[in-house]
Amino acid sequence: MDKEASLGRPTILVVDDDHHVLESILLRLSDHGYQVVTADSAAEALDRLDDRDITIVLTDIRMPDMDGIELAMRIHERDPDLPVLIMTAFVDTDVVVGALKSGAFDFIYKPLNHELLVHAIDKAAAFCAMKRIEKNYRLDLEAEVRKKTEELNDLNREIIRRLTVVAEYRDTDTGLHNWRIGRFSAIIANGLGLPSDFVETLFLASTLHDIGKVAVPDSILLKPGALTPEEFTIIKSHSAIGAKMLEGSAHAVIRLAESIALNHHERWNGSGYPNGLSGAAIPIEGRIVMLADQYDALRSQRPYKKPFSHEETCRIILEGDGRTLPIHFDPQVLETFRQMESEFAIAFAALLDQ
Repeated sequence: MDKEASLGRPTILVVDDDHHVLESILLRLSDHGYQVVTADSAAEALDRLDDRDITIVLTDIRMPDMDGIELAMRIHERDPDLPVLIMTAFVDTDVVVGALKSGAFDFIYKPLNHELLVHAIDKAAAFCAMKRIEKNYRLDLEAEVRKKTEELNDLNREIIRRLTVVAEYRDTDTGLHNWRIGRFSAIIANGLGLPSDFVETLFLASTLHDIGKVAVPDSILLKPGALTPEEFTIIKSHSAIGAKMLEGSAHAVIRLAESIALNHHERWNGSGYPNGLSGAAIPIEGRIVMLADQYDALRSQRPYKKPFSHEETCRIILEGDGRTLPIHFDPQVLETFRQMESEFAIAFAALLDQ
């Protein structure tokens, strides 16, 4: 960009193979405060566009290497907003209409009337100024929208973190179980090739999978021994309770969290709860979080069990131990876990409860 253009003075590229015309236009436009760059061929004009900040192009319709209409079309392929004015000594309505359709900003007839020439250039300069204002306004608006969107996203994440803390206070973990579920779920979703926006939403939504446990009495939730059938029935109610707590939201994260809360204990073979769904009838988010939650449960210490190693946990999930069976999991989710189990170990270590 040249110094004058950077200061905001419009720069006109004048294209004509008649040097007398070029000199005449240069003097007239310079008198009116315009910077003028000249070219005596279309090829030279295109080169000028590459190395100068051009505001307006004024070209003769007849050039030795390309007519002005074709030049206007080539210019507009580069910059649709750059106004191109065409000079012609021939008054042909079809040519004028064709040129305007091709994107020419205006027509100026030869011999040139310098007053009309300056008037046409002034109009084109005003058009450019308006376009710059419009572009700057759009950029400012987009920046403001991005800022407000990020602020809203930060607020949403903060609200979800605080809801997650509510569930964590009712469990035996000290705080990172729910965030591990989010990380594990994102690992599986990425491995399945799901869209990035879904993966991000799943990460947040899955941290609320056990929000319904706030309704389970401590005497059952924290019981160190085996649960009675009646107590286990109460424990299982947390899925439906969690979904009820989250239902009716217009927010995508909360809607997905509702589905996860309800379905993360459903099993591929239909032996899960609360609705005994099987196969693809279980939403994909439920199938993903079910495995993520199972991995974390096996790795974590509970009042009734010691933690398993990563290797033993993988063996139980992939081969079964009588209580946990491979047929409980979506086969694609299970295969993704098989391929990416090392990432689970890394994430678990990074988010280990202190």
